Amino acid sequence: MQIDSLLKFSRILEESGELLRVKEYVNPDLEISEMADRFMKQPGGGKAILFENTGTAFPVLINHYGSDTRLFMALGIKDYDDPGKRIEELFNLLVKVKPGTFSKLSLLPELKSASGWIPEKKKGKGKCQEIIINNPDLYTLPVLKCWPFDGGKFFTLPLVITEDPETGVRNTGMYRMQIFDKTSTGMHWHLHKGGAAHFNKYKSEGKKMPVSVVLGGDPVLTYCATAPLPENIDEFMLAGFLRNKSVKLVKSITSNIYVPETADFVIEGYIDPAEDFVTEGPFGDHTGFYSLADKYPVFHITCITHRKDAVFPATIVGVPPMEDFHLGKATERIFLKPIQIAIAPEIIDIRLPSYGVAHNLVLIKTRTHYQGQNIKIMNALLGAGQMMFSKVIICFNESVNIHDDNEILTTLTKITDLQDKIIISKGPSDVLDHSSYKFTYGGKLLIDAGDILSHSDNKIKPTYDHKTGEIIIGENKILVLKQPDSNNISFKEAARKLIKNNKHPELRIIVVIDDIDFTGSPYLLAWYVLNNTDPAHDCIIEDNILIIDAGIKTQSKDGFTREWPNVVCMNKETIEAIDKKWKKLTGMAFIESPSLKLINISKGDSAVYNK
Repeated sequence: MQIDSLLKFSRILEESGELLRVKEYVNPDLEISEMADRFMKQPGGGKAILFENTGTAFPVLINHYGSDTRLFMALGIKDYDDPGKRIEELFNLLVKVKPGTFSKLSLLPELKSASGWIPEKKKGKGKCQEIIINNPDLYTLPVLKCWPFDGGKFFTLPLVITEDPETGVRNTGMYRMQIFDKTSTGMHWHLHKGGAAHFNKYKSEGKKMPVSVVLGGDPVLTYCATAPLPENIDEFMLAGFLRNKSVKLVKSITSNIYVPETADFVIEGYIDPAEDFVTEGPFGDHTGFYSLADKYPVFHITCITHRKDAVFPATIVGVPPMEDFHLGKATERIFLKPIQIAIAPEIIDIRLPSYGVAHNLVLIKTRTHYQGQNIKIMNALLGAGQMMFSKVIICFNESVNIHDDNEILTTLTKITDLQDKIIISKGPSDVLDHSSYKFTYGGKLLIDAGDILSHSDNKIKPTYDHKTGEIIIGENKILVLKQPDSNNISFKEAARKLIKNNKHPELRIIVVIDDIDFTGSPYLLAWYVLNNTDPAHDCIIEDNILIIDAGIKTQSKDGFTREWPNVVCMNKETIEAIDKKWKKLTGMAFIESPSLKLINISKGDSAVYNK
């Protein structure tokens, strides 16, 4: 079935029992976020929600990518392996063709199919231009304020379309946009992204940069804007591949940028590189911490167009698991085959667990034949596109189930020579990595656990020692210790003291955290440790023990000069407001706010952590 609008997609979801329709008014300032967060963290991702009464002319659809089932429906696939199989079949056909006319003729059916993936420009107007607003006002749209310390309202699912001024090559990226006033927003593209590269070229030429922002339409388009494609590969080509039909494009009203004809909304405008950057943010980000205010370009709006039946798409990000995990999982599965083909054929499987928020942890299953092969594989991945942002990479052999967290922990406790099996290095880090001592430059922790066979019959579970305050994992081999705020000694001094006083002869790993109670949630503990660690500064190996400092860093104790962000969670007022009207809004059994587990971690009244 063709899905050419969010209204049609929402109807399909409802018919499949995947959608909750909320008819009562829910405020786009915080309340929609609080409701959505409760559903997103349910087992299986809860339901998609269509908020029909937003105080504007448009309904809001959220969490429509928030489960495997809904993502399969959005992408038009049977399972995550389906696209990979098609990629492998095409690659095998190409490499098997021998020189000669008759052999090459066998490619014609596949080449004809591939030509159908190329975006097609059409004359005239599209569905996305049924309504044209030449005096735009962004406040007529139901844009969300997602979290209490956000700098304002943010577009969270925009497809930002730009073109290279030299080559005309298109880029479609997803960059959040904070509303500044009726006709301007920020444009939060990171320095590593395609949109930023186009901006720098326009700046060097002294020209204004045309930009068109698409919202909604065929749900496959939004996924493709998040996919880590190689430079100069058109995201709409990927959409054509997944749909097996070309994306139809029409020209924007006020520029020469072409946009998908069936989009729900198009916001047209420009960025003037001659203008000073302005303060954008803070924003409750997908790491589960706020990304703090910084300077970004201003996007000026010249026109808004939309369908007559337009539905406004939104999402929220924060402490995982959230809707964005499922988009990332699709990328993990779809791009496994290209990684095997182009980078490391030794890779059997790959996993980016939700508590690792994409780049913080990469788990790999490999089949190797010589010493150091896993180290080679991990370094190869660090040189592959957005994988360069990976913070911790761990390689396991083919006997280990990398989708079982207890089996992973068990395997790590069996490593006997940590000095030989661990490499700590440095490289590019994500803009959103608040733990790196230098902005966008931080440590990498590579662990080769390939020599350890699976111990699936002896899986470990964390235990808690109420006398010492220690979390003990695996016969005392992994120890998690709380460090009180008053302890002002350096990490290296503390590490030496821990080793000197070590009462656990089989100890392999010590993790030091702040005085926060994670005993009821190993998931949140893993999320917290991975976010708060820069391996180049916070990981040392002494006496065959890996010691990790996952506490909050300060100038006085650690020489950390950057501001530390607060954890993303909802305020009590909004939680209580949704609690009171939950039954009326949903007609469903009550779901407790996930933020209740996080409020005590947050300190102060701003996005900056106030220790």
